[in-house]
Amino acid sequence: MAARIPFAADALALYFAARDPATPRKAKAMMIAALAYFVMPVDAIPDVFAGIGFTDDAAVIAGMIALLGASIRKEHRQMAKAMVTHFRGN
Repeated sequence: MAARIPFAADALALYFAARDPATPRKAKAMMIAALAYFVMPVDAIPDVFAGIGFTDDAAVIAGMIALLGASIRKEHRQMAKAMVTHFRGN
């Protein structure tokens, strides 16, 4: 189901960047905070609302990518894309 979320590749890229030892600690902390917000059951807009439930999560992930894009390397994005493709069965 997670692979069907439109920004799944972006969230996974943040995850892979946060696990990379080369990523600065401050960037890692912000990435982990954004990912924690994504998986927390308590949101500004509950995820159960069809169509709008993930908008706050998407905004947080997009904000982190805009802010920390330099710390998200091509390899992180490639691993994320490969994982989403695998889960989608493509």
